[in-house]
This record gives sequence, structure tokens and C-alpha cells, in this order.
Amino acid sequence: MASQPPWIYVATAEPLDNEMAARIAEHRGRRGRDWQTIEAPLDLACAISTAPAANAILVDCLTLWLSNLMLKQRDIDGEIERLEAAIAKHKAPVVLVSNEVGFGIVPDNAQARRFRDLQGRLNQRVAARADRVVLVVAGLPMFVKGTP
Repeated sequence: MASQPPWIYVATAEPLDNEMAARIAEHRGRRGRDWQTIEAPLDLACAISTAPAANAILVDCLTLWLSNLMLKQRDIDGEIERLEAAIAKHKAPVVLVSNEVGFGIVPDNAQARRFRDLQGRLNQRVAARADRVVLVVAGLPMFVKGTP
């Protein structure tokens, strides 16, 4: 990011088991002291809205956030609208990490198909508002929208 630190890392993962706790700890350890971490497994809009306006934000990731919303049976469309509004109001750059889950086979159960469809719609909505969209394949960035 070209913005000056401190940068804000909004984490959506929850340490629900030992393996995930270890992953989160490892990930946290890779970030330097210039990062301020905000845990936001559900209320992503609030995390962005309450962050200092001058600080760049990295959200990691929308896929886990959507999964969390589904598991808690939240109003997904309402939460996405709140997220879009929060992003639109934030003055500094907001970078959203998400997974493209629609590249694989059609899942064999209704819940997984619903997740795949909702993730695709979420990605489309945030990409439509974004200045730049980068798809990373095998570690290589492919600029889908905007310039490098």
C-alpha cells in the first residue's frame, strides 16, 4: 500500500479450533508493528466505519465473513449494503481480499451451492464499486479492472 502506516488489518477469521488458532497466530506474526488489527468476524461495516479515516484498511477476508454471516443466520443482503456504505465513506484506500469460489465444480448440497452463489454476488457487488480488481492465480496478479 502506498499509504503511510499505521495500516489497519481487519480480520474476519475466528479461532474456533486449534488448527485455525495456529493459522491466525502465524498470520499475525507475519505482520509488522505498523499494522493495527481489528477482529471483525461479523460486523465488518462497523470495523470500517469506526477506523480512522486517514488509515488504509486491508480486510481479510470477505469469504470467511460471508461464511460467518451464514452460520449465524444474519441478513446477508443487509450486511452487504452496510459494508458498501462503510467503504464508500472511508477516505483512505480499502483493500478487500476474497476468494473466487465459482471456478470449481457445482457443490453437491444446497448450503454449499447457496454459499457459492452468495459469494459470487458479493464479489460482483464489491468489484462493481472498486477502482481496481486484481485476480491472483498461482501467485500472479491479473488486473481485471483498473491499472497496475
